[in-house]
Amino acid sequence: MPGLFHGEDSMRIIDRQAMRAILLTPQDRVLLMRVDYGSGDWWITPGGGTEPGETPEATLRRELHEELGFALPAPGPLVWRRRVLMRFGPQCWCQAEDYFLVETAQFQPEIQNAPEAGRIREFRWWSLLEIRHSSERLAPGQLARIVMDYRENGPPDGPLELEIVEE
Repeated sequence: MPGLFHGEDSMRIIDRQAMRAILLTPQDRVLLMRVDYGSGDWWITPGGGTEPGETPEATLRRELHEELGFALPAPGPLVWRRRVLMRFGPQCWCQAEDYFLVETAQFQPEIQNAPEAGRIREFRWWSLLEIRHSSERLAPGQLARIVMDYRENGPPDGPLELEIVEE
């Protein structure tokens, strides 16, 4: 049986649900983390996988505390959905990601016992212009448009688009 990637014979597929936060300041700056999961650097929004029995809000609270030392006052609106296939050695993650927009003042992130602390290289607050014109690998790819749509129109009022990518 062919594998999912480049004709490989077999691959273990792990389905995973994740919650992510687009942390946005009044000055339209977005916090991203530079991470490396074995395929080079990516700049991503904070968040992570849902544990069994955990609600989306509980996942966000736990992940933002672990990765940033940030106490989530309240989850913001769901603004984007993404389904991504990611390869990690002999495994493939099929991850469904929900992105919530959280308005906040800028702060200095501090990792608090995050399991993936060894993979987080740095934190950076990005302007929308920097995001739009960056040659770095950013996820989600539509991040600048998501934030600009939110600023212009408020939270989405209908079904959300689903971005499907393979990384």
